[in-house]
Amino acid sequence: MIDQFDELKNNLHQVKEKIKTAAALSGRSFKDITLLAVSKNQPLEKIDFFRKQGIEDFGENKVQELIDKYNKRPEISWHFIGHLQRNKVKYLVKMENCRLIHSLDSWRLAEEINKRAEQNQRKMQLLLEVNIAGDENKYGVDPDEVYDFVREADSLQNIEIRGLMTIVPYVYDPEEVRPYFKKMAALKKEMRDRGFENIVELSMGMSNDYQVAIEEGATIVRIGSSLFERRGG
Repeated sequence: MIDQFDELKNNLHQVKEKIKTAAALSGRSFKDITLLAVSKNQPLEKIDFFRKQGIEDFGENKVQELIDKYNKRPEISWHFIGHLQRNKVKYLVKMENCRLIHSLDSWRLAEEINKRAEQNQRKMQLLLEVNIAGDENKYGVDPDEVYDFVREADSLQNIEIRGLMTIVPYVYDPEEVRPYFKKMAALKKEMRDRGFENIVELSMGMSNDYQVAIEEGATIVRIGSSLFERRGG
């Protein structure tokens, strides 16, 4: 019987190989891509295992679960990737190693994060969530609003928008969502061309479509099931 950790190691190997291949197609290498292990609902023993394999960044989408794990593993580089309610911001900004919030999706949330970050004497790193597919069931700002949002956010001294994030529709064939990834890459380039050199990250792609996302320019991919499930990924 194959040990579960042997399976996890095999999963990681497969994911890394696919990242390397996709990165090469976009003229980059594995080291140019942040593999963010989505550890929601996963036990600490699996997180510890992947850390020993060299994974440094882990993402959670519920504040309470992140609090619980952070209290036990404060040294980890944590990312918050879920929808963030304003009344939960105060907990995230207190976590020194909560490195990046991926889900800035409104101006009111930006103001709240800025206020709480100022109270904690830090500058919070954020990604602006873009509803690139115009999906009414998804959060995020409209693509046409990105420039004005980032420009106005420059006035908030305790946050820094480091890039863009999106969640595309789940489809069986990832080629169907390639156009959305292309649009996100073009949006990032437009922002940089217009002087926002701090827009360096592009968080897009999950277990079912991360290869296509990388081919189109993703710098962060959010991988959960392909790493943690007991099967090859």
